[in-house]
Amino acid sequence: MTLIFVYNARSGKRNALIDAGHKLFSPSTYPCSLCALTYDTFTENTVWKMFRKQSNHEMQFFHKDEFESQFPSVRLIYPTVLKLEGQQLTTVLTPEILNEIKSVEDLIQSLNTTL
Repeated sequence: MTLIFVYNARSGKRNALIDAGHKLFSPSTYPCSLCALTYDTFTENTVWKMFRKQSNHEMQFFHKDEFESQFPSVRLIYPTVLKLEGQQLTTVLTPEILNEIKSVEDLIQSLNTTL
């Protein structure tokens, strides 16, 4: 089983700079709750990074354009967390749930509870 995290953001350095500015100057309107939970303004959240390294689950991370390129027939609303088992994708955390999560610790607890 692989956990797939799909950010509501586009890949690339230019987009990363725009996203960092958005998070810095207007965090309440930033459209990717998953990004806001797992990344500080410029770097990966330390608690999240430790969780990832200690997890027994394989994890893959995609920006929405990367995900759509890899899985062209799958249509989603972003951000989202999926589970890939064999060829089957299943939703683990929906955008609505991710939008309600207020801290990286709560995200980790939600993942541990759901899995």
